[in-house]
Amino acid sequence: MNGCPATQSPDLRRPRVGAVLSSDVTETEARRAVEVAWRMHAPALIARLTRMLGDVGVAEDVVQDVLMTAIERWPRDGVPDEPGAWLMTAAKRRGIDHLRTQRVRAGKREQLVAERSVDEGSEPDLDDPISDELLRLVFIACHPVLPREGRVALTLKLLGGLSTAEIARAFLQTEPTIAQRIVRAKRALAAASVPFELPPKPELAERLASVLEVVYLIFNEGYSATSGESWMRTSLVEEALRLGRVLAGLMPDEPDVYALLGLMELTAARSGARATVNGEPVLLERQDRARWDPLQIRRGLAALDRALDLGGAQSPLALQAAIAACHARAARFEDTDWARIAALYGLLAIVAPSPVVELNRAVALSRAAGPEAGLAVVEVIDREGTLAHYPYLEAVRGDLLEQLDRLDDAAAAFERAADLTRNEPERAEMRRRAERITGRGRPS
Repeated sequence: MNGCPATQSPDLRRPRVGAVLSSDVTETEARRAVEVAWRMHAPALIARLTRMLGDVGVAEDVVQDVLMTAIERWPRDGVPDEPGAWLMTAAKRRGIDHLRTQRVRAGKREQLVAERSVDEGSEPDLDDPISDELLRLVFIACHPVLPREGRVALTLKLLGGLSTAEIARAFLQTEPTIAQRIVRAKRALAAASVPFELPPKPELAERLASVLEVVYLIFNEGYSATSGESWMRTSLVEEALRLGRVLAGLMPDEPDVYALLGLMELTAARSGARATVNGEPVLLERQDRARWDPLQIRRGLAALDRALDLGGAQSPLALQAAIAACHARAARFEDTDWARIAALYGLLAIVAPSPVVELNRAVALSRAAGPEAGLAVVEVIDREGTLAHYPYLEAVRGDLLEQLDRLDDAAAAFERAADLTRNEPERAEMRRRAERITGRGRPS
């Protein structure tokens, strides 16, 4: 705890809002209700308390304290008819207690509520928890003063409602490591006196880019885990999608927000076909497209259309979403418009050049113009050395060499890819491909 007060308002014992309790529930059901309410309302609670207290770390501690009160009381007294309202009222009052205690300690007994514009008698609007306060919390959690890993951990903690243990499991880190990142992030925000406000317009685009980068990083780690025993981490995909949808509600006129949401929806729509029942990866060309989520595809296309209507057609995120749309619109792998995809990657290489973009362009070129065209681009990337330890470079090389019937070289490339990856299902798939190629090359 970061100085969360021990003093408890008498009103907290009997919250007036939503205080009609349903007592005919089991202890397990009550605890489950606490968990659900926490997931749903924690970001709004922390945002409200951060505005009140001026410190996101103290705000989270106050909200955690209220959560512990709910965990203690709901199994005993019953679940409130309006759990979110109960939590919000309790959090506001606990926050006011904290401010009063701080004022007393400082020897200042002035009017408490007026200065902070906190009306103890008013109740929050819980029908619409998406507010300017929540948007400010997004920009605080993703503030550039924090390192990237700190932004990711803090975003998942404050806005995703994930526990430290859940974040640690998702990124295959120890709990102490993640806890330290979160503590350091909150201390850095306090030391930098980061205000609870939206950045001024000249800084908005840069700060928004940081927010979107964090959400996209979370999504990518969930969709294609860099290490561990799982090919995907569905919980991270779902959290990134939820954050993207929240951002779209908060910033309805920002094209990049919709471009990212469209990209994530269209990509995540394939999740059900990306692995066998045993968790083995299934490559795009072998996926059963009947298992792609049509509703998610429609949502993704709608988000992309919104980004284009807002004038964001040439942004890197919109170009990536347009590529994902090409895949989504193809009823069969053979129907994919690879020429358009290659052209879109060409544009992406101009506006956001990177060796990974070039590698993806090589794949598209190989489908549109033949494996030789793709392999030529791969060899250029290889000579530059920027992806020397990137397993997908060797995987793409192996695939193209196999198509050219250079089987020994292809098998060797897949073996190198297997050695480089830290993801166990991916490593097993690369080894299987190498073995299949070696078997094909043996005389019958």
